[in-house]
Amino acid sequence: MDSNYEILFRYVLFPAYESGLRRRKTLAYLREYERQQWLDPEQIDALQWQKLQRLLRHCWEHVPYYRQTWTALGITAAEDIRDRAHFARLPVLDKPTIRANFERLIADGHRSQLLYKTTGGSTGEPLKFGYTRESYERRVAVMWRGYGWAGARLGQRTLYLWGTPLGAQKRKERLFHGAFNRRMLNAFDMDRARIAEYADAIDRFRPETIVSYVAPIVEMADWLTATGRRLHAPARILGAAEALHDGQRQRIEQAFGAPAYNTYGCREFMLIAAECEHRDGLHVNADHLLAELDHEGEVAAAGGPRELVVTDLHNFGMPLLRYVNGDLATPGHGRCACGRGLPRMARVDGRKLDALRTRDGRFVPGEYIVYAFLGATGVRRYQVVQKQLDAFDILVVPDDGFDDSVIELVRRELLKVVGDSVALNFRLTDEIPLTPSGKQRVTVSDLGSG
Repeated sequence: MDSNYEILFRYVLFPAYESGLRRRKTLAYLREYERQQWLDPEQIDALQWQKLQRLLRHCWEHVPYYRQTWTALGITAAEDIRDRAHFARLPVLDKPTIRANFERLIADGHRSQLLYKTTGGSTGEPLKFGYTRESYERRVAVMWRGYGWAGARLGQRTLYLWGTPLGAQKRKERLFHGAFNRRMLNAFDMDRARIAEYADAIDRFRPETIVSYVAPIVEMADWLTATGRRLHAPARILGAAEALHDGQRQRIEQAFGAPAYNTYGCREFMLIAAECEHRDGLHVNADHLLAELDHEGEVAAAGGPRELVVTDLHNFGMPLLRYVNGDLATPGHGRCACGRGLPRMARVDGRKLDALRTRDGRFVPGEYIVYAFLGATGVRRYQVVQKQLDAFDILVVPDDGFDDSVIELVRRELLKVVGDSVALNFRLTDEIPLTPSGKQRVTVSDLGSG
């Protein structure tokens, strides 16, 4: 049942802020996407192809990198890319390619209007990318739609166990989050010594929804089970940042007494897919982006994972066409019982962010390493390997602009969460080996599960 504040926020306060004060079209896009999700699969497929054709024409006419690359393949006009089979033969875009061609990937006339983000991602390769205001507003709309499939709504009392900025939140930020009826807890500060404080904060706030990185919410679930502590039961828990596996889901649900839902996204695109109320695979936001799971016609093992290739259909400022983000996913089949026409992934297989630990009981989510490297320039790739409780081996592949100050910056960020209980052993290297599955991993724990 909706609370009075939730109704007030959703229909009065948020529209006044988002549409009135900020002059964003987020809510209009949300209404558009809410309608489109109920189209038949064939209609969604046609809509997606229509949006893709428009983007291809734009890239040919206004983005130097694509025009030059496609010309070298014998393409003389965007119309030469006649169907999805032709599109699937275009070269993929990866992080090294984006870094090497950053300026040429920006569309004519969009440079001054672009917004920028930096990501380390699950592959440990820092990347800066640009996107338009429309793309951002649409991404936020798609996020709210996807969270809504699990019953999470705007204005609902929501607690985030998330990567909030280090240090105490400023009063302005606390007021802002309070207006949204949400509480932010820093997942990076949660260790075994403080986990009871976090449990107390959840009990005091009494959220209807918890949104959390998977690793810390599993850690809390295990602690709750081990101690016999019972918390206020939310209506739902949404896992993010890495795949929520069946065993983890069961541990969370047993400890919290609430259903857990899987979501999947990345900083480059925000929400890509999420589970609906039936939790039978993750619905892909196919009316907003294109997610290919048959890269170059590869034949995966029956029902096995495939490389994910993503195209944002609305980022006309710095289009990322056929972007390989380093993740693997398994396709889903058939139509969901919910009736939505959006296709599904059976599961996401590719997030490999191990949790690191310290001798004094601190718990360091793999996502924290990504955050620690966000401000690091001159780093092409990185990885943290833990073979013993009192030491992290930090491998760094330097790039142009690297100097010793980068190491000190990362060291300072890591010390904020591990203190002096862990030796931070930095080592420069020419390369970091791939995993047997062909992935780069930000963190590797060789401690075992104990």
